[in-house]
Amino acid sequence: MSNSSVEQVIEKHRASGRYIDVEGVETFILEAGFAGKESPQEAVFCIHGVPTSSFLYRKVLPALATRGFRAIAVDLPGFGLSTRPGDFDYSFPSYARFCAMLAEALGLERFHLVVHDIGGPVGFGMAAELQEKILSLTILNTWIEVDQFEKPLPMRPFEVPVIGEAQLAALTHLSWYAAFKGVGVANADGIPKEEIYAYVDLLKREDGGKAFLKVMRNFDKSKEYAARCRKAVQNVPYPVQAIWGMDDPGLRYERYGKEVEQLARLAPEQMHQVNGSHLLQEEQYVAIAEKVAGLASMKEK
Repeated sequence: MSNSSVEQVIEKHRASGRYIDVEGVETFILEAGFAGKESPQEAVFCIHGVPTSSFLYRKVLPALATRGFRAIAVDLPGFGLSTRPGDFDYSFPSYARFCAMLAEALGLERFHLVVHDIGGPVGFGMAAELQEKILSLTILNTWIEVDQFEKPLPMRPFEVPVIGEAQLAALTHLSWYAAFKGVGVANADGIPKEEIYAYVDLLKREDGGKAFLKVMRNFDKSKEYAARCRKAVQNVPYPVQAIWGMDDPGLRYERYGKEVEQLARLAPEQMHQVNGSHLLQEEQYVAIAEKVAGLASMKEK
């Protein structure tokens, strides 16, 4: 398969979104269903994790749009098609502040929030400070207790200087394809190879993935930030749910799903277990859209 076919996938992705400047960061947002400023649509704001980007939500957003939402996914600085400033603070609190500024720049007075992977701590940090703006919160395979989190084994080498750079250099289309099929999804059948390969190119673009390494070496593990994350899910004025890919070998339900369930005090009907792995947006995009819409209908109850 040629690199040009992968680039065509990326260009199609780029054409589906737009750029917005947030404090000097040229930020790419993927968007679907926006019918104009005068539209009564409610917005759904989606935050990705590592080593992904808004590309992970490329199927989720149209599914949300068909259900009447303005659906938005951001490329966090350092990822996807957004710029990768060398002086940016690639930490959870900084990303939380950045996402809050982006929401304001997009004119989102109130919105539903969907978070995944490191997008969990990032989104929780934002929601804790903007509770009056959050209409609902949907949690996908992530964690809350940042002070107790341990990276899955495949991600730990990226923390270590030199070793991390070597691991990143070894991340190619073929090695990512094997990982994607092994731990990313439950079943890769039906996902074109060029779309799978695009993840690598979107990760490495102009900086070769250096921003990704900065993120991996800058996880906030403080008790203060853990308390801020809990503030986003406990005694909040908006409904909360979780959708968990049960085949995730890194963020296992028995450890992290239970953590989310207990800390967010979710009833059984608020904890949705689905057939999928860590990148559940690839396979369960319809279920995610349906559950977000269902939770949205409960916001006034």
